[in-house]
Amino acid sequence: MPRRLIRTIRPKLPHGRRIDYPRRGRTNWRRWVPSWRQVLSGALLGIGVLAGLFAAMYASVDIPDENIDARRQGTVYYWADGSQLVSVGAVNRQNVTLADIPDSMENAVIAAENETFYSDAGVSMTGIARAAVSMVEGGETQGGSTITQQYVKNTYLSQEQSATRKFREFFISLKLSNKQSKAQILQGYLNTSWFGRGAYGIQAAAVTYYGIPAKELDPSQTAMLASLLKGAEEYDPAGGKGNHERAVDRWKWILDRQVEIGMMTKGERAAYTKFPEPRKAVKPTSLGGQTGYLVDIANKYIKKRSGLTAKDLARGGYRVHTTFEKARVQQLERAVRSVRKRDLDPRKRPEDKYVEVGAASVRPDDGAVVAVYGGADAITRFANNADTTGVPVGSAFKPFVLAAALQNGDGITLDSGYDSTGRLITRPPLAVTPTDGPGARPVPVQVTVETTLRDALIRSANVTFVRLGKHIGLKKVKEMAVAAGLHEESLARLDKSFPLGTSTPSAVRMADAYSAFSNGGTRADPYSVTGMTRDGETVEGFGKPEPQRAMDASVANDVNNTLGIAAWTSLARDRQFDALSGSEALDDLSGGATDGDDRMRSAWFIGHAEGLTTAVTMFRNKPGTPQLLGMQGVGGDDAERGNALPLRIWTSYATGK
Repeated sequence: MPRRLIRTIRPKLPHGRRIDYPRRGRTNWRRWVPSWRQVLSGALLGIGVLAGLFAAMYASVDIPDENIDARRQGTVYYWADGSQLVSVGAVNRQNVTLADIPDSMENAVIAAENETFYSDAGVSMTGIARAAVSMVEGGETQGGSTITQQYVKNTYLSQEQSATRKFREFFISLKLSNKQSKAQILQGYLNTSWFGRGAYGIQAAAVTYYGIPAKELDPSQTAMLASLLKGAEEYDPAGGKGNHERAVDRWKWILDRQVEIGMMTKGERAAYTKFPEPRKAVKPTSLGGQTGYLVDIANKYIKKRSGLTAKDLARGGYRVHTTFEKARVQQLERAVRSVRKRDLDPRKRPEDKYVEVGAASVRPDDGAVVAVYGGADAITRFANNADTTGVPVGSAFKPFVLAAALQNGDGITLDSGYDSTGRLITRPPLAVTPTDGPGARPVPVQVTVETTLRDALIRSANVTFVRLGKHIGLKKVKEMAVAAGLHEESLARLDKSFPLGTSTPSAVRMADAYSAFSNGGTRADPYSVTGMTRDGETVEGFGKPEPQRAMDASVANDVNNTLGIAAWTSLARDRQFDALSGSEALDDLSGGATDGDDRMRSAWFIGHAEGLTTAVTMFRNKPGTPQLLGMQGVGGDDAERGNALPLRIWTSYATGK
């Protein structure tokens, strides 16, 4: 047999041995060196096994439901001018679309976090490798994740640091990258990322750090916010000198990086040389001060108009636009505080203890509630004094009695009144007496009334209004009060004291009801919300309330003119008169009030000036005591049982003095 043929014949392997290893026909160490065919076969087998394992793991890992925290959003309330009033909820987050996020924010984040975002498969192999090495070494898993992976961690997984979570993140990111567009992933990432100071998402961050919505951020501000994604605890400039230095360095780096990867020109970069200092860090937005009272009133209106429940509102995600004017709210709060500080001294006068104030300001033209004062602080006293019932309105109710008489009483005018016998004289002089002799004609006899209805309202004469209520019928008085806007359930029992103000309407409702007098007899239900959305969809039910006629225009004008005289009379008795009488803000003044003869446990002033009708109430409420305390002695001798104090608050608010 030829030698060449003999060489090509391989020796048979022993029975049961399928792999020539150790290799036969080799000696020494060569027996243990695999052939190239064995190396290739082993490599292919290994790749096959890994591919199978990968496919099996890919198939077994599903995209889970979003975690609860990722779905939570704050409900945001806005002032009448559109600026943010407060974000309420467990999470300060307001989701926005990419259309409301500037391109510079997208560029800054991609340059800082994942420059291959638009071309990668959603995962970082180096990040996984670092996690594996760290796990073997017993350390924490490392960063370096893609934007997609960070979004998956924020939205679908916990913040747990473990290799298991890292591998799940890897496979979910792969699947998500195949299922969602890059735009959807980037939008989700920007809405779920933590920026520090309690802010989740770019919208909350923009408001928290710069006081503006995200769409108004400039490239310098977006670079600063993007730097926070590396770790807000270390890069928030307000965290100390070290933080500030790190923030400035990273801000510069992010701007420079955008130039390097073609997202910004050198000329554009040159425009940003000054670090965009954010606002000072403050405590997280809360419902303290007047904010809680404003939200309370808005929520009550929302439930009434939309049918939403407290549980619905607790889900969050709503955008609520209110009628509240920030400057007016602050001015009203300053007025209350200044009068309390100047005229009340609980340490020296026990009568000044437990004094509470409530106030509300309404625009007569349409019923918009522009300001309220609900108490010193919504956190320490949740009961809203501006919208509470239970405080008797006293003599401030008498204008409704007069309006009912002018509207329904046959021939009754402001000059009508009662004579000494208690008889109502509608058109004095009324009686005549004949003269003796043929052809003699009757001679008018002047009938004297004790006081006209005009003077009775100015002087707050109790007896006259008790008689007037009985004359026209208490039911007519009640109907007038309801037509003016008072809730029927807040009205007292129809007895002889009813015309004197035993009813207990809220300050909001009293301000609205008085607006009928200054608005020619028409009024609209008070409203506090102009519009509301959730997830971009409009919540129905927030059109302006339709104006309604409460009384004839002539009746309203007669009452309002009389209230003008009454208000100036009240001012003239008070020590503030000299300082306030020249104010242009009081040119159209009219107002009703309780006075020193009132024996109700409250003090009120409701006045109209500068296109607003504002009601101020004061009462004493000791915690744990079911009934209000008396007002005798409150504010000292010149305060007329405390009745001068609501007037002083009102005038300070109306004039800004």
